[in-house]
Amino acid sequence: MTESGDLLRAGDRAWIVDVTPDRIASVVAAVRVQTWSALVEDVVPAARSIMFRAHTSADMRALADNVRQLLRTARTDASAGLPDRDTVVIPVRYDGEDLDEVARSLGMTTQEVVEAHTAAEHRVGFFGFAPGFAYIDGAPDALKLPRRSSPRPRVGAGLVAIAGTQTVVYPGGTPGGWHLIGSTSEVLWDIDAANPSRLSVGDRVIFEVVSR
Repeated sequence: MTESGDLLRAGDRAWIVDVTPDRIASVVAAVRVQTWSALVEDVVPAARSIMFRAHTSADMRALADNVRQLLRTARTDASAGLPDRDTVVIPVRYDGEDLDEVARSLGMTTQEVVEAHTAAEHRVGFFGFAPGFAYIDGAPDALKLPRRSSPRPRVGAGLVAIAGTQTVVYPGGTPGGWHLIGSTSEVLWDIDAANPSRLSVGDRVIFEVVSR
């Protein structure tokens, strides 16, 4: 995928632009420190694009000009603008229902799957599908698998799963077609908290093995 730099109108107050996946977190982080960030009501990253929503339709022209300039000048490496983001350690019991099948499919032992997953550099790429559903980039190619052919109708909170080169920690109550490799007791999505999500785009995530 390449970046065209073309902004597509989304309703009366938003622009969408294609951004390569390795740049999304750094571009989102860069917006926060721009003098024109007051124009922005929300920034919504997706797998291969970002939506910039203005406070009012009157801000649309200025927002478009500033977004184009940012995309031209922002550093292109994935770590640009990210050192100030949080590091979140997620303790995982690698006891998932699909772990054995994942290992067999990849020609690995379960221990090798665990070691590959915990050794990788993970970062939150974007949110989608359901509230609190964070797509965490960085699972190594050695663990790359397509999603399950038959999704489960409901997956409980705290189950850790992989598909492609991403990891998710299910917020609970959603269907799920990812491969369950573990579980965590950490609460990453709490609708009663002042800030419901413990994760933010660009956060570094460390998955740490625990026995219970």
